[in-house]
Amino acid sequence: MTRSRSTDQRIPVQGMNCASCVGRVEKALAGVPGVRSASVNLATAQATLAFDGPAPSVADLRNALQRAGYDTPMGAPGHEGHGGSAGAAHHHHDEDARALSRKVWLAAALTLPVFVMEMGSHLVPAIHDAIHTHIGHFNAQLLQFVLTTIVLFGPGRVFFRIGLPALLRGAPEMNTLVALGTGAAWTYSVVATFAPGVMPPGTANIYYEPAAVIVTLILLGRLLEARAKGRTGAAIERLLGLQAKTARVERDGEVVELPVEQVQRGDRIRVRPGETVPVDGRVLDGDSRVDESMITGEPVPVRRGAGDRVVGGTINQKGSLVVEATDLGEDAVLARIVDMVQQAQGAKLPIQALVDRVTGWFVPIVIAVALVTAAAWWLFGPEPALAMAVVAAVTVLIIACPCAMGLATPTSIMVGTGRGADQGILFRGGDALQGLRDVQVVALDKTGTLTEGKPRLTDLEALAGFQGDELLALAAGAEADAEHPVGTAIVAAAKERGLSVPAATGFESITGMGIRADVDGHRIDLGAARYMAELGIDTTPVDERLSTLADLARTPLLMAVDGKLAGLLAVADPIKAGTPDAIRALHALGLRVAMLSGDNRRTAGAIAAQLGIDEVLAELMPEDKVRALGRLREGGRRLAFVGDGINDAPALAEADVGIAIGTGTDIAIESADVVLMSGDLRNVPNAIALSRATMRNIRQNLFWAFAYNTALIPVAAGVFYAAFGWLLSPMLAAMAMAFSSIFVVTNALRLRRFTAPVPLS
Repeated sequence: MTRSRSTDQRIPVQGMNCASCVGRVEKALAGVPGVRSASVNLATAQATLAFDGPAPSVADLRNALQRAGYDTPMGAPGHEGHGGSAGAAHHHHDEDARALSRKVWLAAALTLPVFVMEMGSHLVPAIHDAIHTHIGHFNAQLLQFVLTTIVLFGPGRVFFRIGLPALLRGAPEMNTLVALGTGAAWTYSVVATFAPGVMPPGTANIYYEPAAVIVTLILLGRLLEARAKGRTGAAIERLLGLQAKTARVERDGEVVELPVEQVQRGDRIRVRPGETVPVDGRVLDGDSRVDESMITGEPVPVRRGAGDRVVGGTINQKGSLVVEATDLGEDAVLARIVDMVQQAQGAKLPIQALVDRVTGWFVPIVIAVALVTAAAWWLFGPEPALAMAVVAAVTVLIIACPCAMGLATPTSIMVGTGRGADQGILFRGGDALQGLRDVQVVALDKTGTLTEGKPRLTDLEALAGFQGDELLALAAGAEADAEHPVGTAIVAAAKERGLSVPAATGFESITGMGIRADVDGHRIDLGAARYMAELGIDTTPVDERLSTLADLARTPLLMAVDGKLAGLLAVADPIKAGTPDAIRALHALGLRVAMLSGDNRRTAGAIAAQLGIDEVLAELMPEDKVRALGRLREGGRRLAFVGDGINDAPALAEADVGIAIGTGTDIAIESADVVLMSGDLRNVPNAIALSRATMRNIRQNLFWAFAYNTALIPVAAGVFYAAFGWLLSPMLAAMAMAFSSIFVVTNALRLRRFTAPVPLS
């Protein structure tokens, strides 16, 4: 599969309360001309839109939402990555929570007298006598009518304002269930209060109290849910909090403090000890250690000096630095991290498609069940049958609100991907989060992934007629224009010995084989044994030595001068410090580990034996890696590939899950599903463990949400009344429904305590 940087646009959506809202908003937005697709996340209250051409106008999007019963507070749609939507979403969450808090307090203050009068009369004889003596039966009912009416059509007006139009459009949702339930209880009570004579004898009961309490409890549940959902976005808030507000910039010979937004590419920025590096850049002068833990997850500060790159949002510790601004705005590392996290948090897992289909039919089915319940109780129930029918139908409507279903998946995704971002693990999409859980084989590129990617020369042996330093100088001259790490190691060794490196002409790189060049009047060929064989050069004299070096996990190179075998060199790429722990952790997770390498089989085999790797595919050309993945997939095994180089990009895209080491190239990162911001391989098992924990959390949430509704709807309908006397009250139904949503969000928040199996410290 091909992956590219997202060009999606995100807009906040107001008025969504349950899973059935998601499908309706998606359908409404997808119907706007120019919108290719719409994906809605209930937990973030955002819609992610993709367009065929220019983006539609704000008015078109808002009109479509309003026709469906929703709205957007956006002034203008646009790409909201890099913090825009995160900040906006957090602001709207705060506003919603404050508005809900006011409604809850008002509803509770008005509901309390109703509750005391009704329940107190039944439970405490003194309260019953006081009401009868000082207020009177009818006046008490009248007072309850006034207070409950204010609760329903004041704080609870939202249920009727949204729910009833949705019912008339043939698209009922959660607000519809609450409006029908509380509205039925209120209407029945009004008739019982003001026209009891029109009702059958013994049925003129009032249900103001359940209606008021239901509205209050559901509003309280939404408030608690909103506050919990606000905590699920903590990762984005922390990332945004890393951004410096100002920068000390050299302008016209002076150092001035400017807002970061006014920094331009090429500006010289001074960073004092203890300050946040304001923008991405290259160090021009100074030497310091920089705490990059908030970006990479690695706790140890790294040294940064002239020529090194620094990342905006990291902390300069002791020394002063002069930094040239390079990547600004959406190109900055922190902005791209925020964008990746937002993409992942707004993504839908494949499992969510099934949830959406189920919940799309759920509310209409619940309404039908409530009608059947009312009819059954009225026709076959005990007296007062009509009152019992109303109570049972109201309870069914309230208990079945599918809020928990809609929150089960997105809240876990938000918290899981946020926790990953805290540890330097970035999921580029929801499918990667789900796919990583099912991986059975982890294939690792060797150079730069298992190893440091910075080989050093370990052996130099000249054959008859040549001198060691002479060969090294010629080899360094040939490799001077090469960009391969092996060439860099040879050049570095020549410089360390103080050798004069001659210039080369006619340089040519033979992919997967070696290099050739003309140096100081000689034709130099340098590469693997297979390259010498292709040139027709006999390598028999050194075959035994080649085997010995390969057994020591060193990469041997043969050098020919003017077509004659002249010497043998060997380089070794040190294994990264965390690699052995990472391999052990992958095995502990039950995974098979494979290594892909361009090295000869013996060298690759020696490294694999040293690390305990299960499968080795060696002597691979870059184009062979994709075919190698096919071999590792035999038997239907799901595969993750971990790499960092340009030549790893095809394999990263081909794998079921591509994992890029963040210290690698941009093209590798853009081709991957998961990005590890540090170069530490220990985050591979950490990412897999986090994926498994998140998917386990989602399964728990879905089980709770569906089992809750499946189990309690029959109880609410009174199926077990005849046999066991079980009948759920509407107030308990409201409490249970609110608890269900709060449980799902709270369970998702447990992922914030996820502990990596292999800490980086």
